[in-house]
Amino acid sequence: MRHVGTSIIFYNSKHEVLLVLRDNIPTIVCPNMWDLPGGHVEIGETPAECIVREMLEEIEVNVEGCQLFRVYEFSDRTEHVFIKSAEFDVERMVLHEGQMLRWFSRRETEETELAYGFNEVLEDFFNSVKKE
Repeated sequence: MRHVGTSIIFYNSKHEVLLVLRDNIPTIVCPNMWDLPGGHVEIGETPAECIVREMLEEIEVNVEGCQLFRVYEFSDRTEHVFIKSAEFDVERMVLHEGQMLRWFSRRETEETELAYGFNEVLEDFFNSVKKE
């Protein structure tokens, strides 16, 4: 059965996006790969509630009121992708899951294989920003 996931694109004034380096544990999906922050929607939870919960749990950031960017139908899941502008200093952020956070330029995301097929999502995001 396909699951429902949520993720968030944090973007800053330098046109960079925030990615998290997944843990390097062989038993997890996509170990040691760069990923968008996010998680799985729990039973009885809306995608918007999920992304708020996940960000509080993972990086202690409240994203209430973030905007839905798009919903993607991947072969393994339905992914609700949210967006929010942010100017985080990653050196000062609390990280409860993953190895590290880092800001990536568009070029860097294009040159990096991201977890869960998120290269397509970020390509769409960067293309949408260019049109504005």
